[in-house]
This record gives sequence, C-alpha cells and structure tokens, in this order.
Amino acid sequence: MAKSSGPTKAPKPTRAEKKVIRAGKRAQRRETWANLRQAFTITRQNDARFLPYVALFGVLAAAVGYLVVFEITGSIIAPIVTAVIFFAVAAMLVFSRRAQTAMFTQAEGQPGAAGWMLQQQLRGDWRLEQGVAGNTHLDAIHRLVGRPGVVLVGEGAQHRVRGLIAQEKKKVARIAGDTPIYDVIVGTEEGDLRLAKLNRYLLKLPSNLSKQEVGALDKRLAALGGGRPPLPQGPMPAGAKMRNVQRAARRKS
Repeated sequence: MAKSSGPTKAPKPTRAEKKVIRAGKRAQRRETWANLRQAFTITRQNDARFLPYVALFGVLAAAVGYLVVFEITGSIIAPIVTAVIFFAVAAMLVFSRRAQTAMFTQAEGQPGAAGWMLQQQLRGDWRLEQGVAGNTHLDAIHRLVGRPGVVLVGEGAQHRVRGLIAQEKKKVARIAGDTPIYDVIVGTEEGDLRLAKLNRYLLKLPSNLSKQEVGALDKRLAALGGGRPPLPQGPMPAGAKMRNVQRAARRKS
C-alpha cells in the first residue's frame, strides 16, 4: 500500500514578490505613523491639558518603576531602563485616551458623526446597516442587529428623529416579531446620548439572542433594505455648506 504523501510545501515567494511585500509593509508603516502624527496634532490643538497630562503621568510612572527596581536590585543604573519603559507606556495610555476624547469632541454634533462612529469604533458582534431612514435635514437612522436584538440609532434634531424611529420600529417589528427593539438618539440636546458614550450604552444591553438567531434575523431584515445614506460617510467636513449637502440628499432620495 502506497504511503500518502505529506502536505505540500507552499512555493517560496520570488524576488519580485518579496519586493512587493516589503513595499506594502513600508507603506503600512508610513500610514500608521501618519495617522499617529495626525492624531497627535488634533489632540494637541483641541486639548490644552494633553501635554501636561502626558508629562505628569509619564514622570510619575517612571518614578514608580525606578524606585521598584532600585529596591529590588540596589543598582542606580539598572532601574533607568525600567523608568524609560514605564514613562513610554504611561505616555501612550494618556495619548490614546485623550486622543479618543478629542476625536469625539471634534466629531460630536456634526451630521454623520454617529454613523461614522458605528462604522469605525463599534465593539462587539454587531451587524450594521447605515442610513436605513433619513431626510433632507440630514437626520438619519442606523440599524444594528446583535445579541441584544435590534438597536435603532438616530442622529439629528429630536423632534424629527423620533418620527423616523417610530416609522422604522413599525417596519422592523413586522419582521423581528418578539425580538427586543431598542432605540437611542445621539446628539448634544438634553436627553440625547453623547457620542462618546454610545459604545458603552451598546455594551450594557442584555444578551437576548444566540449567534444563530442574530444571523437569521439579520438576513430577514436585509430584505427591508433602506434608503441610500442621506449623510456623508463621516462627520461633515469643516466649512461644508449645509445647503449644498441637502441638495445632494434630495437628488439621492
């Protein structure tokens, strides 16, 4: 009886393929550094406490690291490496937190901010459908399907968005049956949920469906479709004219 041959080895990449891979990695590194520089610039411009906090917490962390290693080793030189590492880690943590806050502050209140946040920052097993309902005022409803059930996220003026949510709820309820349907309006008015708290709100919702039920429900709701997104794909660019965007939204509707 002939022995079965072992798994075939993948062919080694050619010199040209290696060159393409290296070029791709370099481009990715350049993009990462460019994003970091942009985030640093935006955070510094919008957060006056950013640099003082980086220095304060970085120095405190470095001091703790130095003292701990000094107590263990008794050396004066060895703890310096630990202090530098502690400083870098603390500075990056502060940078990450303050950059996220500055990003939300800059985007909050702009048309499309909630849809952009859901697309870029959403955590958890969610199926997102942007712009399932909207109007020429650039108010919009986004639909999420996940373990809690269905969540309708509205953004825009409350007195207009409530009507859009009510209409969408009726459409969803005909297909979702007894599945829980939650709704929330993201904005800066009294009673709105602030943009920075949207992820936290979604994570706190109870788990009501299994993964299989989520997939089946998402397929059924996909038949509803939805209007083409009436909003730009992200927060409105600074200086954009509302009248021009509304005109474009009317042409799409």
